[in-house]
Amino acid sequence: MSENTKIGPVRVRFAPSPTGYLHVGGARTALFNWLFARHQRGAMILRIEDTDAERNKPELVQGIVEGLRWLGVDWDEGPFYQSQRTDLYQAAGKKLLASGAAFLCYCPAERYAGGDHAVEAQDDEPKAPGARRIVRCTCRDGKPSTPGTKPALRFRVPIGGTTKFFDAVFGEREFSNDEIEDFVLLRSGKGDEEFGQSMYQLGVVVDDIDMRITHVIRGADHISNTPKQVLLYRALGAEAPIFAHVPLILGPDKSRLSKRHGATDVNMYRTEGFLPEAFRNFLALLGWAPGGDEEFLRTKELLEKFSLEGVSRTNAVFDRPKLEWFNTQYLQKLPIEDLLPEVEAELKRSHLWKDEWASGAGREWFAKTVDLLRPRIRLLPDFSSWSRAFFSDDFEIDPEAKAKFWKDPKVPELLAKLAEKLAAIAPSDWNHDACDHALRALAEAEGIKAGLLINATRVAIVGQAVAPPLFDTMVVLARDRVVNRLRRALPAQAAG
Repeated sequence: MSENTKIGPVRVRFAPSPTGYLHVGGARTALFNWLFARHQRGAMILRIEDTDAERNKPELVQGIVEGLRWLGVDWDEGPFYQSQRTDLYQAAGKKLLASGAAFLCYCPAERYAGGDHAVEAQDDEPKAPGARRIVRCTCRDGKPSTPGTKPALRFRVPIGGTTKFFDAVFGEREFSNDEIEDFVLLRSGKGDEEFGQSMYQLGVVVDDIDMRITHVIRGADHISNTPKQVLLYRALGAEAPIFAHVPLILGPDKSRLSKRHGATDVNMYRTEGFLPEAFRNFLALLGWAPGGDEEFLRTKELLEKFSLEGVSRTNAVFDRPKLEWFNTQYLQKLPIEDLLPEVEAELKRSHLWKDEWASGAGREWFAKTVDLLRPRIRLLPDFSSWSRAFFSDDFEIDPEAKAKFWKDPKVPELLAKLAEKLAAIAPSDWNHDACDHALRALAEAEGIKAGLLINATRVAIVGQAVAPPLFDTMVVLARDRVVNRLRRALPAQAAG
């Protein structure tokens, strides 16, 4: 059996806490779990770790779920909610108490650093960087510090020795037990409760055992939790899963990614108009490499290539320009039939969509138009804003373009004559060459450069100084629309 596989079907889980939005780091963790599960033909479980009643915001669960769905990360079981699984944690705690692996603690939490009932020894002895000595309380020996109060339940960490585990990314890891505090399993109860809320370490282990999790793929910031959880697995008589701690995601300044680096909520990138597959490709390469120099990887290729061996030990850097590059690559390279649903959704959002574009000749026109526009598109909303004139006759003419390209006093007369020439072309003969010939013939007859008429015409029919090639644009807009827009532009041009 290899170091990062277990006998039996692979089962992984993504377990966010509803105390905030779906952060980029959490989304990357979810994606790695999903890619690994699908590559191994295993199962992915979604678990909501909502036992922290003081910090949880139930409304954030929907945002997390929506973010995962937009990212294309689906799950096979769940979502399960820890707040609904209290009985399991209580039973496990009592089992640990009965076996002697846990003890009742009557000490007030504020006596100990971090509120978790442990302090570092205060002495003059030099300590290695990061090392600490834990002061064990007398409660573990059955001598309550504050008798008469309701006890919490704490794990009895072995004194002396080490706790080891294998990490599929970082290799063998070893922690001194003398640096692990007797951590809380269950808080003290209130009223008639024997014990209160389950703490993170107990809940996560009990759930992973119950859900038969084989691999725990999570951020490297959880490595310090792992020896505690390994001790819990052993005390509960269960085999620990294989751990794989993935590197953190940093901002461009190499500090932990945060709001000051820009959007960190995955749903913000959805709102901005990034393609989910482009975001997926970009996110997958933050801390993982398939081998070789390939970067543009469709999801099918990610699923084929993903392995824990490819996960880096070094932190990744979130590079916004690189994300934008990925997005433009996908906009330009996707098969047009894969891009159309995304553009359709954007046009529906902006109320520009017409049902006639859903099938038949309308669909063919829609595909041709999107294909013409996409080399100049950066984000999906560009189809509704910058490209609005291709999907609606209700658009504004850019004042700067108007001032620049309609300043020649001949323009009104030229546009009027061009409209007549174009109107004389039969619809069956309306194509790139016919439009090109009509405009250049007029320019020659009037003794002007074709560029003057090309630029003035572009502004008249799409309202912009920059657009796809004019004659290709005229073809997709069709004759009547082009002629009508030229005639409609005349009063505006004259007034300008």
